Amino acid sequence: MEVSEAIGSRRSIRRYKNDSIPPEFVDKILQAGQLAPSAGNLQGREFIVVQDSTTKDRLSDAALKQRFVRDAPVCIVVCTNLPRTKNKYGSRADLYVLQDTAASVMNMMLQAVDLGLGTCWVGAFEENRVSEILKLPQGIRPVAIIPVGVPDEVPDMPERLGAEIVHYDRW
Repeated sequence: MEVSEAIGSRRSIRRYKNDSIPPEFVDKILQAGQLAPSAGNLQGREFIVVQDSTTKDRLSDAALKQRFVRDAPVCIVVCTNLPRTKNKYGSRADLYVLQDTAASVMNMMLQAVDLGLGTCWVGAFEENRVSEILKLPQGIRPVAIIPVGVPDEVPDMPERLGAEIVHYDRW
């Protein structure tokens, strides 16, 4: 699949079939996340693959009861690793680790499209509860939950603002 095709066909999928996801697909998605750029190549991010139904159910509750988090066969929780980046960049690391994770999330979502899978970028969740559920150590912060599965819906492309948000040389 061409990159432009993956970008154009990616949608936020919130309904998944019960089909399991082959481990090699999960590995490809994780590799895509690892290949994303990062500040100073410090890779200030961590990935937690969640397949356990009880854990997904708890994550779903922490994600404001968004049930598709529970229903997806796999969820990948993307976290920042601030200490890894802070040693080199100090206070700027707060921004850099968010950029690192965002680049990883988009790479993973596009890789999933290429594999015929659907995802949704979930940012609405109770951060402290997710940290507790996943037993995250100090300095590791969850910033996105990515449910992954075989799509059971084909949403239309939402309207985009287009040229309205593009500026050249100045505002």
